[in-house]
Amino acid sequence: MEKVWLKSYPEGVPSEINLDEFKSLVDLFNQTCDRFNDQPAFTNFGVKVSFKEIKSYSENLSSFLLNEFKLKKGDRVSIMMPNILQYPISTFGILKSGLVIDNINPLFTHRELKAQLNDSGSETIIIAENFASNLQSILKETSIKNVLITSVGEFLGLKGIMINFVLRKIRKMVPKYSLPNAVNFKDAINIGSKHKFQEQKIDKEDIAFLQYTGGTTGGVKAAILSHRNVLANAIQVREWLGEKLKFGEDLAICALPLYHIFALTCNSVVYFYFGANNILITNPRDIPGFVKILKKYKFTFISGVNTLFNKLLEDKNFQDCDFSKLNITIAGGMPVQKSVGDRWQKITGCLMVVGYGLSETAPAASIDPVDGKTFSDTIGLPLPSTEMSIQDDKGKILSAEKEGEICIRGPQVMRGYWNNEKDTKNALTKDGWFKTGDIGKMRKDGYFQIVDRKKDMIIVSGFNVYPSDIEEVAMQHQKILEAGCIGVSGNNGQELVKLFVSVVEGETITKDEILEHCRNNLTAYKVPKLLEIVDEIPKSNVGKILRRELREIK
Repeated sequence: MEKVWLKSYPEGVPSEINLDEFKSLVDLFNQTCDRFNDQPAFTNFGVKVSFKEIKSYSENLSSFLLNEFKLKKGDRVSIMMPNILQYPISTFGILKSGLVIDNINPLFTHRELKAQLNDSGSETIIIAENFASNLQSILKETSIKNVLITSVGEFLGLKGIMINFVLRKIRKMVPKYSLPNAVNFKDAINIGSKHKFQEQKIDKEDIAFLQYTGGTTGGVKAAILSHRNVLANAIQVREWLGEKLKFGEDLAICALPLYHIFALTCNSVVYFYFGANNILITNPRDIPGFVKILKKYKFTFISGVNTLFNKLLEDKNFQDCDFSKLNITIAGGMPVQKSVGDRWQKITGCLMVVGYGLSETAPAASIDPVDGKTFSDTIGLPLPSTEMSIQDDKGKILSAEKEGEICIRGPQVMRGYWNNEKDTKNALTKDGWFKTGDIGKMRKDGYFQIVDRKKDMIIVSGFNVYPSDIEEVAMQHQKILEAGCIGVSGNNGQELVKLFVSVVEGETITKDEILEHCRNNLTAYKVPKLLEIVDEIPKSNVGKILRRELREIK
């Protein structure tokens, strides 16, 4: 197919990347640490850890995992914590061991946590104590044998002691738990240091991550991302950002959670490779606290989703930050409102560029040029070595301005779904195209635009929410007969989860009861914001929920 978009490529951006530059993500990591040595790699609560230290800590962790837990290449290790210094240490330590990372949202409920652990088959988990009680409640129903536990303040010295005291005693954010065989994270680092570190043989095709996303029918589904997939995407993004990145000079704000593929690739790999100091934001939902942190730094880069940027702009103190060094702002994960993009540029002086991708593409497939002048209403141009096409239901590639399904082909596209042959066959064509489920079109100049979604998926603050998952949970309540779920537009361009339920004959139930049931079984962002109790859920003659009719209910 003709790569029309190449005619619109920014000057200096190559059409193809060189994947032979690094042997694996571990090779990139080692070269980067050796190059930047004593410079700060990550900062959290004002405490810095250098590239040299992060390499040492990760190698000690690797030695512990291999020698004490006796893990073998290909074993899965789960990480369940917020953005703290232990996260990148864990990420690199696991990868250096030849193991596979299973990133878990730390806010998952018991049900969600059990489902993901059982699907991945993970036998080891590294978890922050704040979430240990959740693990305790379902531990016997999983294959977990090894637990490493840490606290938010464990690597923060004297400041960390105070932070832990506040979280445990004052804010009561560490529920009581009992995990008798758990090993303290720092103890594991110290024990690992007593073993001689042995570099493992790791190939580009080895699996690096099981990156979970919702299934087309709800439940859990993990994209298999190899070292090659993530490495390719990192190189693609690096080439796209070009001269705006300065080796050893950037200061990157990492507000998106590191368990999310956006921050994982962009901050942990791309900006790490450039020797940036990544400022880890542990609780970005605390906007006033977040802004206080921003005011301390002359940051050069920030990434986020529409809702996060909008909340920052609404904070009266945000405009007092120093934006003199900010030269790249990337938004993704969900549609971005033009009003947000325009206002961001007006206040910060920095253009907001939009990227598009999915967990299955590690994640970036296209990005707006970073040398643009005004906010764009597109999702940009395909990255180097990436093909994008618009296809009809029969797989025919459509011409410019025709609407169809956005399909992606390139070295960043996943190998398939973990232990899920059916969904893999549905998503990946024989000739290598990944079918995104998004409806879009390509303009004549090669820029792509999203028109709608083919799937019923709802995007809440950059996270995928699948209606069937919400419906399944709702119907577990003994008083609920049927449930139907849709996404609706809310204020500020956000999508809201709306749930409809019908009640078992003879029973009565309140909205508060239903929402409490949902809160107990769903992560906060999945809990319905809108709820309607109806006489009957509209269905087809074969029993399929008619979501279009739900949308028509006033």
